[in-house]
Amino acid sequence: MIQFSEQSLAKVNEIVARYPEGKQKSALLPVLHLAQLEFGGWLDVPVMDYVAGLLKIEPIEVYEVASFYSMYNLKPVGKYVFEVCQTGPCMLNGSDDIIDYIRQKLNIGVGETTADGMFTLKTVECLGACGYAPMMQLGKHYREHLTREKVDAIIDECRAKAN
Repeated sequence: MIQFSEQSLAKVNEIVARYPEGKQKSALLPVLHLAQLEFGGWLDVPVMDYVAGLLKIEPIEVYEVASFYSMYNLKPVGKYVFEVCQTGPCMLNGSDDIIDYIRQKLNIGVGETTADGMFTLKTVECLGACGYAPMMQLGKHYREHLTREKVDAIIDECRAKAN
């Protein structure tokens, strides 16, 4: 059965209490972050249905939001998620080459995860760091001015942390 831990449920209630009566849908984004964190790093349909029930909204309202934002994963992801920006400024500065290099290096396509469950490659829309293009987000950190050498170093760094 899907259920938040006592600590997470208290956090959900705290978040919902920030909004006026009847406006609990406003808590959806942070509650989805908690759900993704607690339930394995991704949001499957039963988890999204659970969130809908907690917030007293329709499941479709949760699906719409979760599928719109790239920060939510709708299928299992690797321990490290490379979210490479693919919008104009990054593309003009070589993000397509970086994406292709990561695909070749890790032998996965966009939206796929390596067989060992270590890496997932995603392309995302603007991350707001156009002056540092090409760039990607890795967890909570931006990796900027990407080159093949920097990608190699990032992959090595992630593998070293995993051991």
